[in-house]
Amino acid sequence: METLSLLLDGFGSALTPVNLLLCLAGVVLGTVVGVLPGLGTAMAIALLVPVTFQLDPTGAFIMFAGVYFGGQFGGATTAILLNTPGQSSSMATAFEGFPMARNRRAPQALATAVLGSFLASIVAVTLVVFFSPLMVDLAVGFGPPEYFALTVLAFLATSAVVAGDVLRGLSGLGLGLALAMVGIDEQSGAVRFTLGSPRLLDGISIIVVTVGLLAIGEVLYVASRARRKPATETVASGRPWLSKRDLGRSWRPWLRGTALGLPFGVIPAGGAEIPTFLSYGTEKTLSRRRGDDEFGRGAIEGVAGPEAANNATTATSLVPLLGLGLPTSATAAIMLGAFQQYGMRPGPLLFTQEADLVWALLASLFIGSVMLLLLNLPFAPVWAKLLRIPRNYLYAGIVVFATLGVYTARSSLFDVLLLYVVGALGFLLRRYGFPVAPVLIGVILGPLAETSIRRAMAMSQGDVGVLFASPFAVGIYSILLVAVVGSTVLRVRRARAA
Repeated sequence: METLSLLLDGFGSALTPVNLLLCLAGVVLGTVVGVLPGLGTAMAIALLVPVTFQLDPTGAFIMFAGVYFGGQFGGATTAILLNTPGQSSSMATAFEGFPMARNRRAPQALATAVLGSFLASIVAVTLVVFFSPLMVDLAVGFGPPEYFALTVLAFLATSAVVAGDVLRGLSGLGLGLALAMVGIDEQSGAVRFTLGSPRLLDGISIIVVTVGLLAIGEVLYVASRARRKPATETVASGRPWLSKRDLGRSWRPWLRGTALGLPFGVIPAGGAEIPTFLSYGTEKTLSRRRGDDEFGRGAIEGVAGPEAANNATTATSLVPLLGLGLPTSATAAIMLGAFQQYGMRPGPLLFTQEADLVWALLASLFIGSVMLLLLNLPFAPVWAKLLRIPRNYLYAGIVVFATLGVYTARSSLFDVLLLYVVGALGFLLRRYGFPVAPVLIGVILGPLAETSIRRAMAMSQGDVGVLFASPFAVGIYSILLVAVVGSTVLRVRRARAA
């Protein structure tokens, strides 16, 4: 009852005209930033911190949270329409969302993403409100062995389940890990895979890899097939409302994606990318078992699950930020700096010392989620009309858009050059049937896996047993074992049936 009373007080503060206006400004700005590849919510909030310093702290953080949530909602838009995710957490959405758009179902794909994001956000924020202490305990219980186990699970799930072809999947994963190792080793200071170029000492930006593989690679692949298969005009049709069949296929992936995303926001294990890829792999596996595998051609489950997963992760990532002062993403790190700028120290005492701000912030998350639903769902057909543009102009626009986004991120012409090199790599991967997903997951989670295993070995003085010493790690490896055995059995049965 005390929690409910505090939440109602928070709604009283969040529903003032000024705070409502700031929340609306935040979600609109976050949606715009999410649509534009290369910008990111972290950059947007970083630019807003000095601007909002004269505001009341409660209003400022309500606006920051609106930007944070809006970025996740908006990131799916270009992933679905242009195969260019606005946020790295929307990469898995592009795998089925883009084929849906090409099949004239862009409004339905966008509506699935928006509704899944809304449902996951509401469920996650509710759990944050009522179960924050338990989530904080979960976050404290994770160390390097657990993080390494999570990355191994993500690696194998992506390579074996998502890719379909295990050998090609593992090859893509190896390529991604190699790209992730470019630059200076943070622990030893060794220079790796830079080819003698000082510009590669900082490594290859994730933005460059994401946009290059998905956007530029797709453009080059389509251009290479233009003479073999004449381009046809892709017209988006239909309303943003889902049919009964679409809803029947989406509600279970929404729930499964939410369940997968909830714990990953609490622990610093690579952000929303792991649960989105795991959700995609889960839905693909279940689809095969049902014998109605549409994956790769526009399966609505492949949009519903990952979008729910990434938004659930976004909401629960506030738990370690507020309860432990531990950011689990770049955006959360910027918000932590903003707390310190206002003279506040996130941690267990924040809920008592700054109760008015915390509960108003949590209440604003419910309000912002409703605003985002009302802003994004009716405009799904409007966004989908981008696909009415002739394909030669559309893909030329994608190239310009991607180039500007990458250049804006670090104002580096060298990054633009790398963009096209990675784009050519993406074209070759498509041309010879290698999956892109394992490459992306290797680039994103490779550094986390390397750091985690090194720290675990340092803690145990080289004893490998530390990787299997905790119940969390054993549980994760057990899930992995069951998944591998189950996948192998299914493949053997299909081979015999064929």
